[in-house]
Amino acid sequence: MDEALKNRIVIILAILSVVFFFGTLSSCNSAIRQKAARDKEMAARLALEERTSRYAQEKSALEEKAKAKENEMQEVKVDLEAAKKALVQDRLVSQSLKEELQKVTKLKETLEEDLRQALVNGKKPKK
Repeated sequence: MDEALKNRIVIILAILSVVFFFGTLSSCNSAIRQKAARDKEMAARLALEERTSRYAQEKSALEEKAKAKENEMQEVKVDLEAAKKALVQDRLVSQSLKEELQKVTKLKETLEEDLRQALVNGKKPKK
């Protein structure tokens, strides 16, 4: 019986060894899958971080361009205001010149009329 008990213990130990062997294989397989999933997640995080960094750089570049365009727009506004002021001054000068021309024209007409009157008056005594 002693021999039978030894055989049973050997068989039980063999079965337990096989169960533990398959348990170890399953654990190793699970660890490999988890490592692969972790590596995949790290690669995805790294890619997202790179994209975020690139977008941040693009954002700062676009902000700089926007500031430059805004400054350019302010300069154009100042130039436009100066041009408007110059245009108003030119219109005022033009208006005053027109008024002066009208005065000169009226004086010319008056002088021509006076000259005609003088010529008409001057011709009468000669007759």
